[in-house]
Amino acid sequence: MNTTDMVGVAVAALGMGILGVLIGRRSLRDQMRRLEDTNRRTESALEDRVRASRDERRVQDRILGSMQEGVLLFDGGWRTVFANDALTRHLGARPEALSQVLPAGLRETIKGVAESGHTEIGEFETGDPSRWLRITAAPAGADGSVLVVVGDVTEARTLDTVRRDFVANASHELKTPAASIQAAAETLLNVWKDDPDAVPRFAGQLEREALRLSRIIADLLDLSRLESGSDLGEQVRLDAILREEGRRCEEAALEAGVTVDIHSQTVPATGGSARDLSLLVRNLLENAIHYTKIGGSIHAEVAADDEGVILRISDTGVGIPTKDLPRVFERFYRVDRARSRETGGTGLGLAIVRHVAENHGGTVTVESDLGRGSTFEVRLPAQAAAHH
Repeated sequence: MNTTDMVGVAVAALGMGILGVLIGRRSLRDQMRRLEDTNRRTESALEDRVRASRDERRVQDRILGSMQEGVLLFDGGWRTVFANDALTRHLGARPEALSQVLPAGLRETIKGVAESGHTEIGEFETGDPSRWLRITAAPAGADGSVLVVVGDVTEARTLDTVRRDFVANASHELKTPAASIQAAAETLLNVWKDDPDAVPRFAGQLEREALRLSRIIADLLDLSRLESGSDLGEQVRLDAILREEGRRCEEAALEAGVTVDIHSQTVPATGGSARDLSLLVRNLLENAIHYTKIGGSIHAEVAADDEGVILRISDTGVGIPTKDLPRVFERFYRVDRARSRETGGTGLGLAIVRHVAENHGGTVTVESDLGRGSTFEVRLPAQAAAHH
């Protein structure tokens, strides 16, 4: 190989070397770009995951924060890991550890769950005024963590008590006339041949007790219906209802020896139920007649003012002791049980009045002077709001 050829080979080799270096640099830049792209994608994915986790935590906090039930989580060392706002409301404070949990019965229940590994449910009374809390405590991990859910069941317990009392009272009220009817019927069977003159007396007793039983059942049905609300789709004139019910009670007033004075000025119509408002007026008039002695009087009037329609029914009857005034609108509550039995009262009339007034967006109040009489006042708004 001559010199020229050798130079050519050297030049070619040098060129290939330079080309290799250039290609290597380009490959390195490509790798760097790919690495940067991978890093950017990884960083973006990580940011998305952190953002999603943050959003998920925010949603969880919002859900737990808006719950009516309290949520409390203890770790294995009995330290509080989480407590929502409702938990603080129910227990009165946010416990930082199990030792701060009250009532003591709840604290022992939580300990028992950690020891047994089984879910426990219980109810505890706490606070002043007294409230009832339903507690569900469950194991939340192998480390001895316990999750506690707390709900206020005071209202449910109160309603359950009211329901039981209502059933007991209703059963008692129905039992009395039923027993009287049975006794009168058995006596009639025994005397109708041997003592015919006694038949009218026992037949009259049968009729009175049957009417009393029928009235109790009717009042119970009315009260049950009214507890679900009233249909307020009619335009009702309370003055017209008072006049009509005043005519209906004339015979009862005559038999009781009392006078009934109806003063009913024309008032604006109000949205409501004619049937239920008639029931309200009838019960107030009958209540006044029952508790007014012979020679007494009853005054009933309807008027209007800027706020709505007012019904007042006053009597010169026996009156109501001050201690009994807050309870006269309760179901089956009687100030004078003996007189109620004599007059056939069911103990439900004023409860019906209260429900009708409240269903129409109104109120009923009473003022009384023992031995001198009572005044019941019903106020209804100018346009009753729909309570269904």
